[in-house]
Amino acid sequence: QVQLVESGGGLVQAGGSLRLSCAASGLTFSRYTMGWFRQAPGKEREFVGAISRNGINNYTDSMKGRFTISRDNSKNTVNLQLNNLKPEDTAVYYCAATLYGVGYGVTWDKYTYWGQGTQVTVSS
Repeated sequence: QVQLVESGGGLVQAGGSLRLSCAASGLTFSRYTMGWFRQAPGKEREFVGAISRNGINNYTDSMKGRFTISRDNSKNTVNLQLNNLKPEDTAVYYCAATLYGVGYGVTWDKYTYWGQGTQVTVSS
């Protein structure tokens, strides 16, 4: 049974930072592109970025420079570092896994496995 479990969300002031983690089990982690999405209330799920099996990143343009994705294949984990957070970054953040390459894994329908999400709230 595949499980993706996110952690690290919380409440932070604008300008602050958070580090989200996603622990994967039940799959051959090193084979998968890992993505991060977010969904704010009343909005569609939005692609944040992804990291390929060997560490190549792809980010939504608006998030480049503030958000960084990394992975550790020896620990089956993927991380999302969120810096200089803004109130509009408030959302539930999800990690997901796909066998698509990092250039194709930019929409939610390309992903097979999903975590339950972790809430990030940024106060002004």
